[in-house]
Amino acid sequence: MGLLPISLVLNVLFALGCVPQREKSVVLYSASDREYVTPILDAFERSHPGTEIARQFDVEASKTLGLVTRIQNEKERPRCDVFWNNEIIHTIRLQKQGLLASRRWKVPDNWPKGFKSNDGTWIGFAARARVLIINKTKLPDPATWPKSVLELADEKWHHRCGLANPIYGTTATHMAVLASHEKQIRSEENVNAAYFNQERKLDWNQWSDAWIENAVVLAGNKQVALAVSSGELDWGLTDTDDAVVEKESGHPIEIVFPDQNTDGFGTLFIPNTICVLHKAPNPAAASLLADYLVSEKVESRLTMGNSAQFPVWPDAKIKSRLTDSQESRWAQVDFGIAAERWEDVTRDLTQRLEKHRGR
Repeated sequence: MGLLPISLVLNVLFALGCVPQREKSVVLYSASDREYVTPILDAFERSHPGTEIARQFDVEASKTLGLVTRIQNEKERPRCDVFWNNEIIHTIRLQKQGLLASRRWKVPDNWPKGFKSNDGTWIGFAARARVLIINKTKLPDPATWPKSVLELADEKWHHRCGLANPIYGTTATHMAVLASHEKQIRSEENVNAAYFNQERKLDWNQWSDAWIENAVVLAGNKQVALAVSSGELDWGLTDTDDAVVEKESGHPIEIVFPDQNTDGFGTLFIPNTICVLHKAPNPAAASLLADYLVSEKVESRLTMGNSAQFPVWPDAKIKSRLTDSQESRWAQVDFGIAAERWEDVTRDLTQRLEKHRGR
């Protein structure tokens, strides 16, 4: 009796489930903006013929939280394979809920501290900085520019400064970091001294009440950048990807990396994060996509792109063009502690904002 054709043998094995069939699709949930993500996903499909990415975007103001809620609701039967989050707090919350798969990431051993989970469930890359955007027409003298995020509470800027809704996105992450790192926050000489106790620790309650009374709250970081570039506000707190668009469009604005004084907190940099879901429907394809997304090639693309993101890869060959103007000290943050405080902080700020609006 002659040997059976190999194709027939494989078909029988596939039918019996002895040989896994190649996964032809992978489902990505993305909180990162479609305009940045789409070209990268298209490039992956070109380099992996036969593998298609089913893409789920959410464009609402609470987009990250909306996708996280969807992942939580689908935990018994996950539909998502890979989650590309444009921040970090909610990724850590999913990790703590046991919804992420542990894996070995193809990155150098000297990955920056705090930008990779200890259990391998997520990794941070391509960071955005939380910066002050200044209207140079309204504030022509650089000596008068704000230097700290904490100046949102300074009465001299009453209704002349703004920030995004602190319940969502990177502003919520920023607030959770500030609320959980009082011991690391120091006041500059003669700046915001009223909001610090004798040990020079930030009084969270007093500072929160003050900035809510003082600053203008807008829908999102993009709206803050637009309000400053149009002159509606003198300055605001936003992300570098929104600020750089206004600067490079020719508007009279400047970008300030805050809290750079010797005893200061440093500028907060918030990374994108990638994770693979526990019990992902397409684990092999998910692994391929996850490694591709955190590659130096993809991060360099985000660095060179319109968002001018900051590389996390050690000794990255390509730097953000915003680094050309100033090399900034990154705040040293334990995002895990901030994630534990996030729910309490957002609930607290929601109540304070509602009380303020009701007056």
